[in-house]
Amino acid sequence: MGRWICRFCSRVADPLMLLLVLALSCNPSIAATASPSVPHIKPSYSFGRTFLGLDKCNACIGTSICKKFFKEEIRFDTWLSSHLKLPPSYLLSYSGNYTDDAKSWRLVDITRLTSKYQHDRADKRICTSLLKTRTCSLERALRRTQRFQKWLRAKRLTPDLVQGLSSPMLRCPSQRLLDRIVRRYAEVPDAGSIYMDHLTDRDKLRLLYTLAVNSHPILLQIFPDVEGWPFPRYLGSCGRLVVSASTQPLRDFYSAAPEVAADLALQLLAVLRSMGTNDLNYFFYFTHVDAGTFGVFSNGHLFIRDASTLGIIDKEEGSQLIDGQQEYKDIFSCLTVDCHSAFVSCNSIREKHSLVMVCQELLPKLLKGKFLQPVQEKIDSFLQQCANGLTDDQDVNQAIAKLAEILKPLRSCDSRFAYRYPDCKYSDKY
Repeated sequence: MGRWICRFCSRVADPLMLLLVLALSCNPSIAATASPSVPHIKPSYSFGRTFLGLDKCNACIGTSICKKFFKEEIRFDTWLSSHLKLPPSYLLSYSGNYTDDAKSWRLVDITRLTSKYQHDRADKRICTSLLKTRTCSLERALRRTQRFQKWLRAKRLTPDLVQGLSSPMLRCPSQRLLDRIVRRYAEVPDAGSIYMDHLTDRDKLRLLYTLAVNSHPILLQIFPDVEGWPFPRYLGSCGRLVVSASTQPLRDFYSAAPEVAADLALQLLAVLRSMGTNDLNYFFYFTHVDAGTFGVFSNGHLFIRDASTLGIIDKEEGSQLIDGQQEYKDIFSCLTVDCHSAFVSCNSIREKHSLVMVCQELLPKLLKGKFLQPVQEKIDSFLQQCANGLTDDQDVNQAIAKLAEILKPLRSCDSRFAYRYPDCKYSDKY
């Protein structure tokens, strides 16, 4: 049939018609290409194991949320652009979108425990220190260490297994805290047991690696937001990336309206109060604070955005490591910090510790020049008393209490503060 049409085409006088007929009937492939029934091929996105850090597993955080990445149910904001390219791998954090039904999306933070540069330097240190080579299998190298061999034999996570790790959370460990870590470790099926029988060798290495690099994701898991703890929700990990609910850093609110600044300052003081006094008798303290330590949800609620500098003292059991034992050092002690850095003594932590740092670093920037005199002068005076830190705990607490009294009537009750609106209309609490 095609040959007959082509012979017919040769007799057609109009050369344009000849070209058209030849194109459509003498070349079946062109006709098939033009067919509207051919489905549109969706462009695929390639992460690469290196971007996620999966090429480093099991010296990584976990794999619980990898399927979400590969099914494109977690998308970086840059994917919304026309180029649909992955962001640079050297960034420490990324803004992303997360979905469970492919219809509704919510903002999430996608973060690395340290910068890629620090990760690469730590990986190199493992190879050169343990195997005397520039490159190696990180998992094989770490498995040979004395510490991990002890982990493999252990039935229970005990203080001697975490001694010398740089995480502030583990500088003054109690058995009760370590049991909570094992029982609530979210990268494995929940066994509800304090014993590590449900952890495979791979799971133990991932848990040890996470605790050695940055305890932030562990804190989010063992003190979840659904129980009232002031941390963003932990959604999972893939390789060396952690996914959690999105918050806007406190630094973005330094230029906020006076009523917003007053509200955030009061929330910040309330968070510190709850971290010092809570039903579980854990005392949380910061070893460092900056403008990214705290974050604010879209509803105006303030949370601890970065828990990596949080230390914990068990007021019920106390520390089960004496300061001399903390000086034990190995490769796991040096993954993110200088091996020669000194530990803070558990006995040196005071109740006012975090309050003084916040009064020095955060509250002055949040409240500076926001209010009319003489209110601003009083605020500055009480902040200075707190920041000096020269008085005892009671004097610092009194200065903070007077500051809160001044700030409370300065905040407003409207829809900008969705976390407490409209409840504030009908309650004296606000």
